[in-house]
Amino acid sequence: MSRQNVDGTREAPFSAEEFEARRQRVRELAVAEGLDALLVADPANIYYLTGYDAWSFYTPQLLFVPVDGDLRFFAREMDANGAHRTITQVPGDRIFGYPETYIHQADVHPGDWIAESLRELGYGGALRVGYEGDAAFFTVRTYRSLVDGLPSWNLVESHNLVNWARLIKSDAEIAYMRQAGRICEIAMNTAFAGLRPGRPQNQVAADVMAAQARGEGDVDGDYASIVPMFPTGAGADTPHLTWADTPTPRGLPISVELAGAHRRYHAPLARTAIIGSPQPDLERLAGVTDEALEAALEVVREGSTSDDVARAFTAVLDRNGYSKNSRLGYSIGVGYPPDWGERTVSIREGDTTVLHTNMTFHLIAGMWLTGMGYEVSESIRVTPTGCETFSSIPHGLIRLDSGR
Repeated sequence: MSRQNVDGTREAPFSAEEFEARRQRVRELAVAEGLDALLVADPANIYYLTGYDAWSFYTPQLLFVPVDGDLRFFAREMDANGAHRTITQVPGDRIFGYPETYIHQADVHPGDWIAESLRELGYGGALRVGYEGDAAFFTVRTYRSLVDGLPSWNLVESHNLVNWARLIKSDAEIAYMRQAGRICEIAMNTAFAGLRPGRPQNQVAADVMAAQARGEGDVDGDYASIVPMFPTGAGADTPHLTWADTPTPRGLPISVELAGAHRRYHAPLARTAIIGSPQPDLERLAGVTDEALEAALEVVREGSTSDDVARAFTAVLDRNGYSKNSRLGYSIGVGYPPDWGERTVSIREGDTTVLHTNMTFHLIAGMWLTGMGYEVSESIRVTPTGCETFSSIPHGLIRLDSGR
């Protein structure tokens, strides 16, 4: 069954009961922090609490979550008019659209209109309200408009409160992540099939993105929060490089990092491929990194800590004369551009977060040395006795046929 109906509305990604439990959990956390309300700007958090799913986050939009009272959603008028097609948890009379005359103006801002609307709704008094200071689309101008328009408010940083509420996934969320993992495998294998000597990498990227959107069978693909990345050769000594029209080389490592996405839930994956034979130093780096990742995965289980997992990885590197300054992993789940991470737990030494069943992470054992690099990763679910991986693609340097 398609998730979009003939009238343009979409089926809710979760039950009303699950949405209500999420909102109740967020409200309890807000009360514990001494907050009267939250301003939610991260599109992933808005989706998590309401099901709203649209490419509208490039203009100001806010979900107002009082600890006692109804949610209100504020967006650009053209987006608010259609919000009911995906937003199932906020009635139409609680969705507000600011006029087009507020868009990209020097003397007025959508935040001015939102502040005035909140005053008219009776929320202009002395309230302690948390805002998402790290949300990519919560702009300085939005913040200043709220400060000026709601002078009785005490605006305080909420420190990713909703993100932390998302940390332990429901069984329904895990099902979506498993489906995202299926799409990820297809996309990764599509990349391997497309890496042929001399073929421009933008063409490989096109193949990958088509596979990501197509999905598999009844599992439809969503757009990923981050584009496919292909650090190559000497450029493989750094992450996060995208593609160009660079011809695919022989004899040089090509790191491939991408994700499958389904219903906005992500399962990222990284592997390193090479056409032909690797140099001995790359082959050694790959072997040690694979061993270290396996050691880390062995430690993951209910009751372990992020620190435990990171130290297992580092111990293997230390024995072999390598070091890694960057973190080993981070929590994942719902994602919107520009990131598929949750901005909560980091898998690194010193992070003492205790792992619980149905926490989900991307463990990326990226080793970036001068002029050379190797990436291998897994998206995982914590279980009572270990971990479940969302991919079955083997570890190791992926050796592609040099004769293709």
